[in-house]
Amino acid sequence: MSELVDLGGVFAFMRDDGLPGATNSAVIVDNDGLTIVDAQLTPADAEELASAAAGVGDPVRRLVLTSSHMPFVGGSGVFVLPAVYGSPQISAHLDQEPHLPSCQALYPNRSAELLEVVDRPCRRVTHTVSEAAFISERVVTAPVGGEIDENLIAQVPDAQVVFGGALCSFGITPMAGMGDPAAWADSLDQLLGWGEIFVPGQGPIGGSEEVLRLQAYLRACVDAEGDVSRLGDGPWTSWSARHYDEINVERAAAIAAGDHEPQPKLRQLFGV
Repeated sequence: MSELVDLGGVFAFMRDDGLPGATNSAVIVDNDGLTIVDAQLTPADAEELASAAAGVGDPVRRLVLTSSHMPFVGGSGVFVLPAVYGSPQISAHLDQEPHLPSCQALYPNRSAELLEVVDRPCRRVTHTVSEAAFISERVVTAPVGGEIDENLIAQVPDAQVVFGGALCSFGITPMAGMGDPAAWADSLDQLLGWGEIFVPGQGPIGGSEEVLRLQAYLRACVDAEGDVSRLGDGPWTSWSARHYDEINVERAAAIAAGDHEPQPKLRQLFGV
């Protein structure tokens, strides 16, 4: 189930079906057409997004990808003509073929649909963003460390809206198994200065309070020092996807020890 929420010529395409991999996107009305932020998990999901965007205006001029992970890029092949914006790291990742068996292990409920990516492959980045810059009259993009070292965020200054994409997960436990939870938490201080309304990659639209809750969770994962039983209670107690706790705590401890390799709990999740 999806909903297009109008935030003032800035539309949040919100997914609320409770399924793993269900992510939010953005449709931003600009003077020359549309900017879309994030392309959904599968081509079928992206077709739904494209249909919603067509009801707002056309053409789609730009596609901004906030991460290289499949829930944000899997449907990008649906958007054939727009320029594609990503950080240097996102660009490097998308120059490689996705490992679909790992994606299917992570999102088993969408296993068959993920095979559509074979016929409609992910777009590669055409424009790399290495520092904060306007990419259109209304939209600023900037690389920020989060669930990977170089996520991308999109800001619409005139609406005080920030699309955090993969950098933000509200009410849903994030998966930090390939990032640095401590650096991610620090990055959220920077994010708070960018706007008043925050559209996360997962979960409902929020404000500074939701960003601070996410930050507190990430710092609690670091403070647990590898022992998930030390995570304690907090706003995250009622979040969904708590099975990621072990992965996040394990990753934080490994990074603190100077080990940046994928950890056992993450490899188990990917089925490798």
